[in-house]
Amino acid sequence: FSCGGVKKAPEDNLSEVSGFQVDLITHVVSSEDDTVVEGGKHKCKRVHHKKQVQCCQPASPQAAVMSSAQERRASFARRAESLIERRYAVNTEKSGEIIVTVQGDLTQQEKRAVFLTVHDLGCNHASFEEFVNSACMIEIKERSCFIHIDVPGHADNAPNLAENFQFPSLQLLGEELITVLDFLHVKYVIGLGEGAGANVLARFGLAHPSRLLGLILINVTGSAASVMDAFKTKFISWKGNELGQSAEDFLLYHKFGYQLVGDNPDKEKIVTEFQSRLHSSLNNKNLKQYVKAFMNRKELPLKNCKVDLLMITGVMSPYAGVVEKLYKDLNKEKVTLLKVERAGDVLADAPAKVAQSILLFCKGQGLLTSVAMPGIDRNRAFSTSSGGSTDGTPGSRRLSRGMSMEDYDKPNIRRLSVTINEQLPPIKK
Repeated sequence: FSCGGVKKAPEDNLSEVSGFQVDLITHVVSSEDDTVVEGGKHKCKRVHHKKQVQCCQPASPQAAVMSSAQERRASFARRAESLIERRYAVNTEKSGEIIVTVQGDLTQQEKRAVFLTVHDLGCNHASFEEFVNSACMIEIKERSCFIHIDVPGHADNAPNLAENFQFPSLQLLGEELITVLDFLHVKYVIGLGEGAGANVLARFGLAHPSRLLGLILINVTGSAASVMDAFKTKFISWKGNELGQSAEDFLLYHKFGYQLVGDNPDKEKIVTEFQSRLHSSLNNKNLKQYVKAFMNRKELPLKNCKVDLLMITGVMSPYAGVVEKLYKDLNKEKVTLLKVERAGDVLADAPAKVAQSILLFCKGQGLLTSVAMPGIDRNRAFSTSSGGSTDGTPGSRRLSRGMSMEDYDKPNIRRLSVTINEQLPPIKK
């Protein structure tokens, strides 16, 4: 089509009109005769039956201000939704009461990515909540909902479990997570688990694959506990409701690996906070039951997993070798392994790397496609010409063809196999 007083726009790129910046506006034209549609300072003419046509018009300062204000309002609304936090007590058939903390508005789940998290030994939902609230997760958090699980007896300041309560196995815990999703009326989730929690979520995925869009497992163990591990556990001192030094050492080693204080300047603070939580808000008698369930775990048949799987481990983690061995036995078309250098607890040592890998994985599943990758300019679709325009004005900003949404959504999950020092491949222009 042609616009009065303006050069004809190229058919393959309606956004490129020399001389001024343009916005793409969609009008609905419904007439058998020539229909004139007002478009800014000029008119666009099109002869067609009812259909959508695009016309170009000069971007007015008022329109730019309104667009910016709308973006700010939308961002504020998303941020307000992400701050919503609710807590539920869900009764299960065989695992007792499970405390669930929900971050985000589940009524918006059709427009959001929904994550289901399960924590590791020696902690509770607070470990994932702190990670989600970190600076590197802001963009993801604003467009997601998180369902944090506290295994039985692991909520803050929880009372002792009943003497006759049979603590569930990891298999039973995984199978009964479906009760939580049904209670919250959630259709699909992405599983995000660490350590023992990763094992629980993997078993949930094997039992209920139709409710999962993918699994992100940190330091997951696929084999049963070795005889040596079981033997060592018997000598851990729990001292009734108190946490003995050997028990604390075991949990610190399990969580942080070989190097408690490494290159991360905040590591010492993180370890201190972990120790403080062990001795204050967590019920150590209940904590012991989770450790026993982990040490009595059965082999995990991840070969039968039907969903896409991202495995993450730190090179300094005591379970790095176990994770690598498990990865070698799995279908590489479904599974990706990310190893992070100089890290034991990847959530504490390399949260930005974990956040980036989560985002890439979700994009591969068709989720969070509007979230920009870290290090990539959000306004990459705009470019500023270095020379002057035809009317002699200095270089003006114009809209250029960037990466299409179709290209942006194409899964390229193999980019996740990087180390902490490596950069991701450049985005193809």
